[in-house]
Amino acid sequence: MEFINEKLINSYLQDDSLKNVDLQKEIIAKAKERKGITLEESAALLNITDKEIMNELFKAAGEIKQAIYGNRLVMFAPMYLSNACVNNCLYCAFRRDNKELARKTLTVDEVGFEAEALIKQGHKRLLLVCGEHPKESNLDFVGKAIERIYSIDYKGNNIRRVNVNIAPLSLEDFKKLHSFEIGTYQIFQETYHYDTYKQMHPSGPKKDYAWRLRAPERAFEAGIDDLGIGALFGLTDYKFETLAMLMHADYMDRELGVGPHTISIPRLEPAMNAPTAVQPPYAVDDVSFKKLIAILRLAVPYTGIILSTREKPELRRDLFNVGVSQISAGSKTSPGSYDEEHEKKKELEQFQLGDHRGLDEVVSDVCELGYLPSFCTSCYRSGRTGDRFMELAKSGNIGKICSPNALATFKEYLLDFASDETIESGENALAKQVEDLPEYEKKRTKKMIEDLKKGERDVYF
Repeated sequence: MEFINEKLINSYLQDDSLKNVDLQKEIIAKAKERKGITLEESAALLNITDKEIMNELFKAAGEIKQAIYGNRLVMFAPMYLSNACVNNCLYCAFRRDNKELARKTLTVDEVGFEAEALIKQGHKRLLLVCGEHPKESNLDFVGKAIERIYSIDYKGNNIRRVNVNIAPLSLEDFKKLHSFEIGTYQIFQETYHYDTYKQMHPSGPKKDYAWRLRAPERAFEAGIDDLGIGALFGLTDYKFETLAMLMHADYMDRELGVGPHTISIPRLEPAMNAPTAVQPPYAVDDVSFKKLIAILRLAVPYTGIILSTREKPELRRDLFNVGVSQISAGSKTSPGSYDEEHEKKKELEQFQLGDHRGLDEVVSDVCELGYLPSFCTSCYRSGRTGDRFMELAKSGNIGKICSPNALATFKEYLLDFASDETIESGENALAKQVEDLPEYEKKRTKKMIEDLKKGERDVYF
């Protein structure tokens, strides 16, 4: 079981004393200090059923996120390199036994076309994804793909950071991955419940629970100090999954000195010929989903919480208020899907999406809601990663850097890619948020914006 202590988690889930409403209120009040809460305290909050206390939880989560990250929402898109896979995960359309799935692996040239298509939308950061296959998606190919992505320039615009979500590697291969100048290495345990994990992964290299669980440690030892974790909610009890993921985050923070840079919270969605995805064994309703996100924000206030386009626009808007800080936008889940022929590629998709809006529509919506769309990648390129990033985030000082840089990247988007409608709402939001900055940050931000107006690009500090 490694460091995921199922016995301890279950003892908390079965402890009726943690259902006490006064205790729950005390924990929420403590969490507002932004120092995190314990696993036992998180278990108590998972028991909240009282609507008044639930609203207090949601409000506290929003306040904590605002205090640390401000109103920024970082934008990114996934790029799928291949849907070939040797694993047989029961919840995924890419599973080896799905004979009806049309298999596709991009060529390096096609990777370049996809990157250019995403740049033309306005994206600056990508998440590279592929199935696990020793030939179709080997590490050499991943390296060539990343090199091609970074090489694409469109009128001075480019992809400035590639984050990677691929199968766990050996220490030596992680060192090689690190040499590709990636941003965050992201890996989801899928489910932390051991018996469920074994059931969901009956064959293929992914069936090794421990090899996957220890991947962040090997990546860290190899020099990759920005790490993302996650769980696929719906495979087992969401309360167990939440506590186990928090146990993983705490272990990373203690043993590596660096907690997860991001935590992802995807819910199980229908997928072609994936038996478990048709009817999730432990489907998570919207209220419980919102609750677990809020608890994650209270428990690990420093981490970035990622919300994908699996969720519908209406729910995504609501979840922004309880701690989400990064969102995918304009996403496609099949290789080669950002070209004009996407409609012909539905049979290549990994799972169904809930939000089909393009990036510009999402950006406009985010502005109308009072949030700041951010395309910033400056921390990766300024050495603010790993323990340095953690120090800034935990102390609440990251916003002093992030807000000006986020505003500059948003201005760049408005100048180069936004529709007329988005320009109007975006410029109004931009002007207001610049004026709300402290004087020193305001002066620096206005200088960057003026440089952008003069034709400079990729300005940051």
